[in-house]
Amino acid sequence: MAQRWDAAMVAAALGRAGFGGSPDEVTRVASIGWEDWVEEQLRPTDGVDSDCQRRLRQLKLRIKYNAAEKWSGVDEMRPLKTLDQPIESIWPLITKRAEMDGAERRRPRDEVIAATILRACYSRWGLREALVGFWHDHFNVDAYGSEQVAVALPSYDRDVIRAHALGNFRGFLEAVATSAAMLYYLSNHSSRAGAANENYARELFELHTLGRDAYFNDRYDRWRDVPGALRGAPEGYIDQDVYEAARALTGWTVEDGTNIDAQRKLPETGRFVYVESWHDGYQKRVLAREFDAFQPAMADGRKVLDLVAEHPARFLCTKLCRRFIGGKVGHDTLAAAIETWTRNRARPDQIARVMRVILTSKDFAQGAGAKLRRPLNLAAAFVRGVGLDVAPTEGLANTLAGAGQRLFGWPTPMGLPDDPRMFIGTNAMRQRWALLLGLAENWWGTGVFDATHAMGAPSPHLAVERFLTGLLGRADPTLTASILSGLGMPESVSVGLQGAPDTQKKLARIAAACGMTPAFQAA
Repeated sequence: MAQRWDAAMVAAALGRAGFGGSPDEVTRVASIGWEDWVEEQLRPTDGVDSDCQRRLRQLKLRIKYNAAEKWSGVDEMRPLKTLDQPIESIWPLITKRAEMDGAERRRPRDEVIAATILRACYSRWGLREALVGFWHDHFNVDAYGSEQVAVALPSYDRDVIRAHALGNFRGFLEAVATSAAMLYYLSNHSSRAGAANENYARELFELHTLGRDAYFNDRYDRWRDVPGALRGAPEGYIDQDVYEAARALTGWTVEDGTNIDAQRKLPETGRFVYVESWHDGYQKRVLAREFDAFQPAMADGRKVLDLVAEHPARFLCTKLCRRFIGGKVGHDTLAAAIETWTRNRARPDQIARVMRVILTSKDFAQGAGAKLRRPLNLAAAFVRGVGLDVAPTEGLANTLAGAGQRLFGWPTPMGLPDDPRMFIGTNAMRQRWALLLGLAENWWGTGVFDATHAMGAPSPHLAVERFLTGLLGRADPTLTASILSGLGMPESVSVGLQGAPDTQKKLARIAAACGMTPAFQAA
């Protein structure tokens, strides 16, 4: 029989497996059981996520820039137009850049940021949203450092990360490798025979698949010396593997108008294309496997992806356990995840199967409070727990960045580290507290918090209990007393008249204070 969890256990678990939950969702999960919730989440369907979809349709973001010689000035609230568009529909933002302000090229990135925040706050499929965040970190691209990446971000988020977040890792690798965002970010779009660019190939080994611990070049400088290589199963990789893989991936590029030769030119669509004349077709050796010369189109690159996809079970499963469990991961849990990953390498739901193992493990069940919330998780769980009605704005996105999480703007390929030290310290904590207070008090125009609509004008004591229950699943009397003392509010006197601005302000401050507690800062 499935274990039944109480509300406090569920609230903490939702904060690690997703972005928290509303009081109603916590009650529902406690009723149906954690394992049943996990099974629901492993099969997300957008058609039953109507509230989130409605909010996405209705959301508008300001875009503003001054007039110039070739364009008129703009200052308007514009709907999210690029999220569902194929890349060829928005690639003219690159090819016709001289005809528009740079804000237009940043707009696709800004829309993905806003949609990411909104989905974290309201999507029914919190696990998918959490996994999307994980994979964006794992396959990181910097949409602030390149206009091409910023314009390609909607397609990368939709067609690559979201489409494969619960799917098959080998298919995921090829979707990443052929995406305009990654091809530009790690420069493989310009990699050609005789001048192979190693940037993507190196990160493919070091960050995307085998991991840094499998880099053996400090011990071996010949492929045959790597343990296991002579059996065709090397335990790690060296620089020779990186260079040979880079050669295998030459000719994988983007239709961006580049001249192929003196007579031919690529179209300007932003889509992936393989250019045979740019490919190094000669024999190669990667991870102790021989590649015959002059194979069919893309065969060399796909063989590299096949080989590296066989290796990352321990590296990827360790990362997934660290992200979703947070605390100590036992040998049995990690071993079960690795075995599941390996046994299901060919299955279309490989990643989902591994996540089932992790989220139903004893380590996950016992991990409450072990995972410091990242800024987005902190904000979204606060919104869900206290019932805020939020519309993302640029100010909110900037505040998340100030708190340590600049969405789609981490400059190095490793992505935002899964290290709690990134989000603690005097200044970081001040930013985290300001994030919650700003949401509650509408500092950035995200929406007025009308708590009196749901609870009337209660006493401060009752208000603290209501908010703590929404955020933590229960209200601890000692914590309630500490919050009231810190706020300097009497326990039993009403906070004011229902609907009055001063009453709303008091309740907003009480809610923010509940979110600032150490008990809510971690899940």
